[in-house]
Amino acid sequence: MAAKIITVAQQKGGAGKTTLTAHLAVAYTAARKKVAVVDIDPQQSLTMWFRLREERFGDAGAGLLVSQINGWRVRNEVERLAREHEVVLIDSPPHAETEAKIAVRSAGLVVIPVQPSPMDVWATRPTLELASAEETPVLLVLNRVPPRAKLNDEMLAEVKGFGAQIAKAQIGNRVVFASALSEGRAVGEVQPSGKAAKEIAGLAKEILRNV
Repeated sequence: MAAKIITVAQQKGGAGKTTLTAHLAVAYTAARKKVAVVDIDPQQSLTMWFRLREERFGDAGAGLLVSQINGWRVRNEVERLAREHEVVLIDSPPHAETEAKIAVRSAGLVVIPVQPSPMDVWATRPTLELASAEETPVLLVLNRVPPRAKLNDEMLAEVKGFGAQIAKAQIGNRVVFASALSEGRAVGEVQPSGKAAKEIAGLAKEILRNV
C-alpha cells in the first residue's frame, strides 16, 4: 500500500497546525481511507486529542491511528506506517529541529497553514526555505481567515509574493474547530452540513490532488 505522505508544518506557533491536522485526519477516514498520523510536536496535543477520542467513543477512531514519536526513529516510523495506510499525516514541531527536517524530507507534500496577519505571513518564510532545501512541494493554506475581505486580499498578495502554490480552499476563523476537538471529535462529526466541515472536506480533496 503506497501512502500519500503529507506533512503539516509551520515554524511559527499558534498557526493552527495541529487543529488542521486533526480535522484533515478525520475527513480522510470519513472518506473510507486508512489514515495514520505521526505526532512529533513536543506538546503532543494531537495525541491527547486522540486519547480523548478513544476514551469517549471507543472504535469511533476506526481507520485512524495516531503515533507519537520523536528523534531518529521518525523516518522509520513514517516508512512503516506508509506501508500499512493510504494517508500518513505528520504533525511537525514548530521549529527547525531535526524532526521537522525529517518530516519535510519524508513527505510528498508540505501543507503550511498561514493566518492572514503580517506577523504570520512573514514567519512563514523559514518553513518555505526548509521545504525548498529538501525539494519537497508546498501548498500554502490560508487558515483562520476572518470575514474581512480587505485584510484577506492584502495578505493574499503578500503570500503570493513567496512564489509558492496557494490552496483554493480557505479555512475560516470558526469556534467549532476548537470546540469539536475539545470533545474528541472533528467538525465533520459535530456539524456535518456546516461551513467548517465543507471547508475541511474541500481542502482534504485539494491536498490529495497535489501529493
